[in-house]
Amino acid sequence: MGMSDSPVTIHTPGQSSESQDSTAQQQKQMEQAYAQMKRKMAMEEIGRKIKHKIMVLSGKGGVGKSTVSTGLALSLAQQGFKVGILDIDITGPNVPKMMGLDGKQLQVENKRILPAEGHLGVKVISMAFLLESEDTPVVWRGPIKLGAIQQFIGDVDWGELDYLVIDFPPGTSDEPLTVAQSLPNIDGMVIVTTPQQVALLDSRKSISFSQSLKVPVIGIVENMSGYTIEGKAEPGTDVEIFGPAGKMFKATTNEEGIFSVTLDIFKEGGGKATAEEFGVPFLGALPFDPGFVRGGDDGVHRIVSDPNGASAKAFAKVVEAIQSHLQLDRNDDLEII
Repeated sequence: MGMSDSPVTIHTPGQSSESQDSTAQQQKQMEQAYAQMKRKMAMEEIGRKIKHKIMVLSGKGGVGKSTVSTGLALSLAQQGFKVGILDIDITGPNVPKMMGLDGKQLQVENKRILPAEGHLGVKVISMAFLLESEDTPVVWRGPIKLGAIQQFIGDVDWGELDYLVIDFPPGTSDEPLTVAQSLPNIDGMVIVTTPQQVALLDSRKSISFSQSLKVPVIGIVENMSGYTIEGKAEPGTDVEIFGPAGKMFKATTNEEGIFSVTLDIFKEGGGKATAEEFGVPFLGALPFDPGFVRGGDDGVHRIVSDPNGASAKAFAKVVEAIQSHLQLDRNDDLEII
């Protein structure tokens, strides 16, 4: 007689099937509660092992937020710090491609997820590592995204880090709210904007959002603030360049015959003005650099390909401003006896 593949229900004497279903449901609920408690404890442990946690947000898309996130992480790594990037952009994860990790798969060891390692030893966790291909869409409702984010935080073995940079999707929605409620001791938000008026309006929303979450604003970064043209002519030559809207820019070549002119393609000074309006620090301006486009496509970040270039130096200044802000906050927390 052959054995059937059909499931067999075993009834314990004196216990009805309804009672067994109730017991199984209670057991499942207890297992879920235990898993949540274990993950919460892991999040608290991660909060202690990572010295600084920085959220990078933008009120709208297209301002180069992921470029800024990766740039900050790599600039910090250049200084010898241990750095990680948590890519929370579930539906449009771009960080792995920028970090030269396209097609990389995550490894699991002792039930803990091991981050991938990109340029300069920066550790990276992203939804992109879990997709079959970069064309695979992620269509998730809020509760599923919530669970994925908590897993990215609580189930990852980051080890000891000096900085964790958290890259979010554009806007103010579930993702930053979930991280703010799940990850303890967040230092604050870096808000990315561009000089256009529309982007500045959305950055104001991000500042208001941070206040509602009670997460401090570390400062505002103005991306794509100007495009620098460099050239060479006879030493001491006056050079005139016509920029956008027919605006004329003048420069004089130095002793080596080199000149440079910065064109304000998307206006100028808006990020600084917004920072002053809301009383938050202005961390600095980053140049409009076509090398970021090429680097993003090739998987070689501009800071890696040109570590002494103008963009790398601009990022270093922004990082210095962030570190100064964090140092001031730590001094404010000291108790004077």
